[in-house]
Amino acid sequence: MNRKNRLLAAAAYFMAVLLLASAGEMTVQAKEGYDFLSVGVAEVLDPSAYNFDEEPEEKRKKNIDEKFEAEKRRMEKELTMANVQNALNIRAEADEDSEKVGLLYKDCGGTILERKDGWTKLKSGSVIGWAKDEYLLFGEDAKDMAEDVANWIVTLDADAVRVRTEPSEDAELYGLMAYEDSVEFIDTVEDGWISVDYEGETGYINSEFVNVKFHIDEAESMEIIRAREKEAEERKRKENRGAVAADADETRLLGALIYCEAGNQSYEGMVGVGAVVMNRVKSGAYPNTIHSVIYASGQFTPAMTGKVAKVYEGQVPDVCMQAAQAAINGETTVGGATHFRRAGKREGYVLGAHVFW
Repeated sequence: MNRKNRLLAAAAYFMAVLLLASAGEMTVQAKEGYDFLSVGVAEVLDPSAYNFDEEPEEKRKKNIDEKFEAEKRRMEKELTMANVQNALNIRAEADEDSEKVGLLYKDCGGTILERKDGWTKLKSGSVIGWAKDEYLLFGEDAKDMAEDVANWIVTLDADAVRVRTEPSEDAELYGLMAYEDSVEFIDTVEDGWISVDYEGETGYINSEFVNVKFHIDEAESMEIIRAREKEAEERKRKENRGAVAADADETRLLGALIYCEAGNQSYEGMVGVGAVVMNRVKSGAYPNTIHSVIYASGQFTPAMTGKVAKVYEGQVPDVCMQAAQAAINGETTVGGATHFRRAGKREGYVLGAHVFW
């Protein structure tokens, strides 16, 4: 169809839409969100008002490999990672005497907003502030660290996506992912499919409908830290008075997290996840209560997405509660590990489907 005929077709379509709309029969919106009812006749008929040429290269839908490469380029350009043993102070201004607004822990990162005079302004979670460059990594160094300690997350580019048991449109369904959901990426599969960790199972999603991003542990604001300290003081006060409900609640919460992270693993694997939480509780680099460790900003994906809370309010399997109690009692199957992730690309102690370090 030549340009003149396409213009005539567009004008005819516009007039048909007006007639139908004025009759109260329907409202039509064109593909790509272009609303014909919101423009005038002259604009539709004006050749300069509507572009019939092919979409520019930057608007073409990327395949999954291009999405990964684009995210890696963004990381190398915009990402900074903490290069410390414990935690890095984030300040309101580029001055060591400025108010402290948060902490960026070891293996955590953020997005670069501005750099000047040996300081970097960054955003990490809800924290925005300045940190000294000497305690940060940039560029390829930051990207390499992130790939070592973080994990890929799959988000949706559609209202809902089917998660299947095999990489085929004829395969059975595990369930549906809604727009706000996110899951951990496992691997790319042939013919436009990717595998993801869907509620402890390996599920498959058509890669056309997803985006990918790197999930990196984030900073904590001083407001959250102070609230946690106040909560710890309150818990301690209640314990001194003989109350044990807090202990029971935290045991159940740990059991819920173990179910979400390792419910399909061996008992040793479950204890390992519980031990990671307890090792953090005992470490000076992390919060000092189970609740605070689990809900620290950006640390455990199931807590972040609300799955832990749902399991906590529902039924926590007895074996997960047993593993939680064992970890609280000091038992460990992973030594002093404070991190874990799906096994495959990270060195450490492999136990079942997870690697611990």
